[in-house]
Amino acid sequence: MGDLYDGIGVNYAELRRPDPRIARVIAEALGAAETILNVGAGTGSYEPADRRLVAVEPSLEMIRKRPATTGPAVRARATPLPFANRTFDAAMAILTLHHWPDRAAGLREMRRVTRGPIVILTFDPTARPWLTDYLPQLAVLDEAQMPKMTDYGRWLGDVRISRVPVPHDCTDGFLYAYWRRPEAYLDPRLRSGSSSFWRIANADAGLEQLARDLRTGAFRRRYAELLAEDAYDAGYRLVVAP
Repeated sequence: MGDLYDGIGVNYAELRRPDPRIARVIAEALGAAETILNVGAGTGSYEPADRRLVAVEPSLEMIRKRPATTGPAVRARATPLPFANRTFDAAMAILTLHHWPDRAAGLREMRRVTRGPIVILTFDPTARPWLTDYLPQLAVLDEAQMPKMTDYGRWLGDVRISRVPVPHDCTDGFLYAYWRRPEAYLDPRLRSGSSSFWRIANADAGLEQLARDLRTGAFRRRYAELLAEDAYDAGYRLVVAP
């Protein structure tokens, strides 16, 4: 993961600006926790500014991109976490778990060092956002790298899982964020903010078809009902283990 994000990190802080509506959902799930651990923290997206926070991140490039106002960052991985048992009130992991070599062990480590809730923003690999109509290899990748939603209960015990709809003007450029701005997927710079586009091959044919459908109006006709919505359930899920 560290090597991949050393490459992606060039534009990451610019393209992956936290969306305030998603940030509120995460902050509410963290409850009244005063000390928080963020595992796979990247550049610090969605870290509450009003709490004491420690970040764990393996990529030096990502750590370098963290704003000076964020909490201290430790260059490490989820296994093992370099902290004593029950050090933190809460822990979070935001769109990162699919990069971990051993998800179960990493979550056990988060549970070990955390007294209270563990909050995870993830993706349901059974979801099929419209982009997978053009790039079915994304669905194959999602199924290969994303934990099943049933895995979280096996790994963490009792969990609450809720949908996180993506606003049409989402400021965070994660993979399916541009669902109502399809032209964005034709921009290589915007695609560079998503690790999935660094992992799939042969995207050209699908992107060329998308470009044709946008030119001819076929895309607008096909997805007219969806494009009238203000938010979209693209498959993102919030998992909370008390």
